[in-house]
Order: sequence, then C-alpha cells, then structure tokens
Amino acid sequence: MSALDQLPAFSVGARTMLGDEVYFALQQSILDGTVPPDARINAGELARRFDVSPTPVREALARLESDGLVEKLPLRGYRTTDLLDRQQLGELFELRLLLEPETAASAAARRSAAEAEGLEQEVEAGRIAIDEDDAYRLLSQHDVRLHDLVFRAAHNETVRQAYSRTHCHLHTFRLAYTGSYVADTVAEHSAVVAAIIAGDTKKASTSMRTHIERSRDRLMSGLD
Repeated sequence: MSALDQLPAFSVGARTMLGDEVYFALQQSILDGTVPPDARINAGELARRFDVSPTPVREALARLESDGLVEKLPLRGYRTTDLLDRQQLGELFELRLLLEPETAASAAARRSAAEAEGLEQEVEAGRIAIDEDDAYRLLSQHDVRLHDLVFRAAHNETVRQAYSRTHCHLHTFRLAYTGSYVADTVAEHSAVVAAIIAGDTKKASTSMRTHIERSRDRLMSGLD
C-alpha cells in the first residue's frame, strides 16, 4: 500500500483546489507522520487523490522541496526526507540560540504599540488552542506566528529572512508531533511577550533563551 493511501479524502465541493491548499494539506500530512519519512511520492497519484490537475501538485512539491520536506529523485519522482538526527537538531538549536535571544531584546527595545498588541493577541490564541481537539496542529501554527512576530517587532528583516530559510519549525514539528508539551510552550511564549511588552530587553533575551533551551531539551529527550 502506498503511503499516499494514508492521506485523508479531500473535498472542496465543486471548485478546484488551489496550489496553496494542496501544499498545506500535504505539508500537514508530512509533519504529523501520516506520510512518513522516506516515503515515495508520485505526483500523478497525488493529483488523482486531490482531484486536481498536475499543475498545483507540481507547485506544492516544489515548495515542499524548498522547505526540505521532500527531495526530487532523478526519473523517480519525490520522496519525503529523513527526520533530523541529534547532531542536525543540535546545530539548528545552536543557530536559534545565536539569533533569537538578541532578537527578542531588540523587539523589546523597538516594538510598536501595534506590534505589542499583536504579540499579546497571539499568546491568547495559543492559550485558546490548548483546549481544542487538534491542539498540536493549532499550536504548531501559533508557534510559527509567534516567533515571526518577534522577528518583525525587532525590525531586522535580514535576520528574519535568514532564520526563515532554515525552516526550523517544520523540521522540529516532525520530531515532536505528540502534543505533549503544548501548555509549556504557551507559558514560555507568554513570558517572552510580557518582557517585550514591558520593554525589558534583558528579561526578553533571558526568557527567549530559556524557551529555546527547553524546546531543545524536550526534543532531545524524545530522540533518546
């Protein structure tokens, strides 16, 4: 049985699914393990599964390749990439520890009132998501948004873009798709945001460092 047989049925009524919808549906299936690592992906089979033309499937696979979630095999289609190993995960968190604490400090110094409000609203969205049936998926999305808002509030687009190109969250979510620590994550986010809103650069940096180190430790323990 093909790994794609594990995908849920998709229906959007009479209209055709867009490339973005195919991308996000397939991305989520890779992140939650429905399509496992090292699974072969046939574009024609996907097009039939989604009931779309080959074009949105090709677009989605190209984006997933850029994310590092699939790789193209010469004359053989695509395969999902392997999970990060301990060394790769450690290196990714080293990068985060270099970039994000200082970014949080900059956000505390530079954030606008609107950006502070946006961060506060995002933390509340995280708290609400904890009690939802699909909490981990919602918290995954919350985590991406929260960290991006911190980067935006720091007003350094070069650093933000450099970080986004690592696709850090996508790869760590594949390792951590258990939902076991969502409440801890939101509490840590809340501490970071409170410091940024207060304009406390030192505490913002320290809170972000604590959050990243705890996230790393949670994932490393899962690998053990």
